[in-house]
Amino acid sequence: MKAHVSEKKKKTVDEFVELLNNYPIIGSVNMENLPAKQLQNIRKSIREDAVLKMTKRRLIKIAFEKSKKDLDKLVPYLKGMPALIFTKENPFKLAMKLEKNKSSAPAKPGQPSPKDIYVKEGPTAFSPGPIISQLSKLGIKTGVENGKIVIKEDSLVCEEGEEISEDLAGILVRLKIEPMEIGLNLVAMYEDGTIYEKDILTIDSKEYLKKIKTSASVGYNLAMFINYPTKDTINSLIIKANRDAKTLAISQDIITSDNITEILSKAFNQLKSLSAKLSKEVLPEEFKNIKEPKQTEEKKEEENKKSEPEKEEKSDEEAAQGLGSLFG
Repeated sequence: MKAHVSEKKKKTVDEFVELLNNYPIIGSVNMENLPAKQLQNIRKSIREDAVLKMTKRRLIKIAFEKSKKDLDKLVPYLKGMPALIFTKENPFKLAMKLEKNKSSAPAKPGQPSPKDIYVKEGPTAFSPGPIISQLSKLGIKTGVENGKIVIKEDSLVCEEGEEISEDLAGILVRLKIEPMEIGLNLVAMYEDGTIYEKDILTIDSKEYLKKIKTSASVGYNLAMFINYPTKDTINSLIIKANRDAKTLAISQDIITSDNITEILSKAFNQLKSLSAKLSKEVLPEEFKNIKEPKQTEEKKEEENKKSEPEKEEKSDEEAAQGLGSLFG
């Protein structure tokens, strides 16, 4: 004899099946410990982007079986008090919106910790007393400064997933540490046969943007180094190529309309230098009054260093300090 299934349950399953078939992205959320007021606020905030619907886990599984999609892989993510969120929005954007709607709350004894809980180093408002032994019992190192208890170092008091004890819950309240998060706890999202778990969906947008900028900068520098033309590097590469070509032409005495002045200047300087080194007896009359070119700044520096060894040593130390600042 078949068990009787109420019309209400059939209707609920049919509604879920329709939503599963109509929306490309389905998320599993855990609504455990979510206050009614907070739920109402979340519904309002996501109304334009998503549909949130809840029922018993067993009915959700039946709806999965009746839908046109292969949703078996989403079943393990129906945790706690499960509900489904249906959307056509980018899953990462929706996940960010759900995170923004979360608020902190005090921990209660027996609750699993949502993350590693630390008591941070620093002063407290407590005067010395029994609380010192309570903190010590939890592995928190303390001291007394200016008549107040001070936490000596950061202390891990509860690991993620570990049950929060009554003693710890009491201390966290007194220290005004609220480790719990109230909001829709997104477990995973399904899209085109792929499951995106919470760790993948929850990203730090500022840190992500920073990494993108760094990657773009590295890519640009690499493209410039290997002379790879793109719309971003082409202008700089043309300028670089023109500069390199001009330098090469001057070094090889290849005369062009762009470098004729530089080459003539180079030749004249070479002539002056050579004339100064030859005996005046073998020089034509017009070259006898050409004086030896002035010393370059580089040669002057070398001579100064030879005559002032102490300054040279100091300069080396300063250079070392400069390199140190470059390499941290």
